[in-house]
Amino acid sequence: MSMPSRKAAEQMLAEAEKRNPGPWIDHSLNVAKAAEAIAKAHPELEAEKAYVLGCLHDIGRREGRTKLRHTIDGYYYLKQKGYEDCARVCLTHSFLLKDIQEALTKNDYTEQESAFVQRFIHDTPYHDYDLLIQLCDCLSLPSGLCIIEKRLVEETLRKGMNRLSIPKWKKTFELKSYFERTIGTSIYRILPEIVNCIYVP
Repeated sequence: MSMPSRKAAEQMLAEAEKRNPGPWIDHSLNVAKAAEAIAKAHPELEAEKAYVLGCLHDIGRREGRTKLRHTIDGYYYLKQKGYEDCARVCLTHSFLLKDIQEALTKNDYTEQESAFVQRFIHDTPYHDYDLLIQLCDCLSLPSGLCIIEKRLVEETLRKGMNRLSIPKWKKTFELKSYFERTIGTSIYRILPEIVNCIYVP
């Protein structure tokens, strides 16, 4: 899997913060933290790779305050650097159902980009790193790690719902169960700080 080192990923995120500061930076670091912890408990995943993927999953936000297109901007950015396996997660992390219509945010892709992304996610078999970042994206707020329910409610209050919201929620909990079967315990047991989400807004 082609990807930058941990240090290089953190440097890219720091550079991106200078271009477009915002809560997405802390969110990305929390996704990385959760992914690393779960990967350490997983028999087949590498914690370092998981951390880097989490760190860079939203790196397309370096381009400014865009909506859905942050996914393809991240894909372009990392692919141009030769990190194609890492670039794919910029696209796959947002589409659990493999349908661009599941996104709650505005589709600011071009028509050609919409067609490309839909084709890409439809034709790409998701591997466990894709699934891990999808899960950890739903465990992470800028303020810290949280239970899935809190993240889903937080997103719904900001963006509303659509016809695919409930199927996507169900898929999120399927991912949780999938990883828990593999690691043999609740993901919340290996993310003990998650209890803090009860007290942090």
